[in-house]
Order: sequence, then structure tokens, then C-alpha cells
Amino acid sequence: MRLVLLLLVAASAVVRSEASADLGGVPSKRLKMQYATGPLLKFQIWRVFEEYMRVISQRYPDIRIEGENYLPQPIYRHIASFLSIFKLVLIVLIIVGKDPFAFFGMQAPSIWQWGQENKVYACMMVFFLSNMIENQCMSTGAFEITLNDVPVWSKLESGHLPSMQQLVQILDNEMKLNVHMDSIPHHRS
Repeated sequence: MRLVLLLLVAASAVVRSEASADLGGVPSKRLKMQYATGPLLKFQIWRVFEEYMRVISQRYPDIRIEGENYLPQPIYRHIASFLSIFKLVLIVLIIVGKDPFAFFGMQAPSIWQWGQENKVYACMMVFFLSNMIENQCMSTGAFEITLNDVPVWSKLESGHLPSMQQLVQILDNEMKLNVHMDSIPHHRS
């Protein structure tokens, strides 16, 4: 029974976090610090971040660096949410011993009967298989970098991560371009 309660609490936390991340189909943005100065370098990543952050913050101390997960397409997020809830419902049905197939007037398949005889294994199998599919749905493989909301690098487009030298060269060029553009006088007509 404790397992069921823990799983229900975990599922409600997942649903709440996804609901706050997806308001009306538009991902919510975190509040930005109003008092910070300097350009903003944003990494939208899946895994690697700290190594790049360490090197870039040493080389460019004025740049604020933010990291966030790159959200997959909404359909995949919804599939993962559905699987998360379905997994918990299925585990509860296995533990309680209710036959959902009888509700539809169907004969229970042999895997359901096996699950009733081996509840612990069945619950573990449902939990781990569902988590595996959920992780596949939420994985994007993205490594997207923006500087002041201007795309600087996209692993989704290039197919690979930038080397540290490539990233430093790109940032040097962008910073020089920004300094050059700021020094040009603006004439009003």
C-alpha cells in the first residue's frame, strides 16, 4: 500500500510540474534577473553543460550563463504524461487485483493472469518499461546555444556538439560583432 501511495504522490508531482511547464501549449519562461548586465548566453541542453560553462565563464566573466532542458515537441510530452498516469493506474489495478477486462466483457489475457500471480514482478515490469518509453519520448538529443536570444549553435541542425575551440571562436566573433555594432552611431532620419 505504501508503494501505491508513493507512486501516486510521484505522479501528481510529475503532472504538476508538466502543467506549470506547459501553460496553453506555450512553455513558461523563468523570470529573468532585471539587474544583471552583460550578454546572456543560454544553453538548451540535454546532458553536457558544466564543462562548457566552466570554460566560458573563465574566458568571458561578464556573460551570464543559463542552462535549461530543451523541451520535446508537445505530442511527445503528452504521450509521456499519459504513460506516467497509465503506469500508475495499471500498477494500482495489479495490486488491488481488479480485472479491467471484465468491465469490457472480455476475457483477461494470460499476461494479466500472470501479473496477478506475480504482482511484484508485474509492477516492476510495468514501472521500468513505462519509464523507458517515457524517457525516449522526453529525450531530444538537443544542444542548442543562444546568445541574447540569437541562435549560435544547434546540434539539431548540425548533428554534433561544437568543440570547445569552435564555441570559443563563435563567441569571439559574436562579441566582436556586438561591440562593432554598438560603436556605430545611429542616425535618425
